[in-house]
Amino acid sequence: MLVNLPDVTTDRTDHANTTVWVADVLRRRIAAGELAPGTKLSEQQLAASMQVSRNTLREAFTMLSIESVVTRFPNRGVFVAAPDSDAVREIYRVRRMLEPAAVLWGPELDLHRLDAVVAEARDAKRRGAVPDMAAANQAFHEALIAMSGSLQLQQMMGRVLAEMRLVFHAMSAEPEFHTRYVEENAALVDLLRAGRRAEAADTLRGYLDAAEAELLGHLGA
Repeated sequence: MLVNLPDVTTDRTDHANTTVWVADVLRRRIAAGELAPGTKLSEQQLAASMQVSRNTLREAFTMLSIESVVTRFPNRGVFVAAPDSDAVREIYRVRRMLEPAAVLWGPELDLHRLDAVVAEARDAKRRGAVPDMAAANQAFHEALIAMSGSLQLQQMMGRVLAEMRLVFHAMSAEPEFHTRYVEENAALVDLLRAGRRAEAADTLRGYLDAAEAELLGHLGA
């Protein structure tokens, strides 16, 4: 499947590096679920849509390829990646290092933001809207990393979440995978509100272990 993105030039600011901006736009659309695994990315269409040169686009593809978000196939083109079991293991290695640390030591706890994401997830659960539950889950973990106050860590998490969204496509036929984490996320917020950060970090590590095991089991099957 080959997909052209809508005109995204209105998203553009005076970014110092056009290649980085292009990679960020594509990464954000993958993280939002707008581009599914296996989608072919057309150089010609994307360059026109984003008003950049094809050389710039190729440089952005190289950045995303290093991040395992896209895959290049000789004589075929560039496609949105479809992560395998090894990719899932690497994703969760990174997440286990970043997220519990942000929960335990992050100086910028934003309970209002976390509560809003939980409310969105519960609404999606009531509606049976699996993609919306997945999006809310992504937003929740993004908010946890924001607690660190570090822009670099948030950028790193953005890359991880883009790849994570591709993994979620493998669970599209398993709505319960997302459903159970709605209330688990809410329980983490309750622990943070009570000031029980160490317990929240331990709980989150167990949560990530269980999610990884379920994903690996599904991919193995």
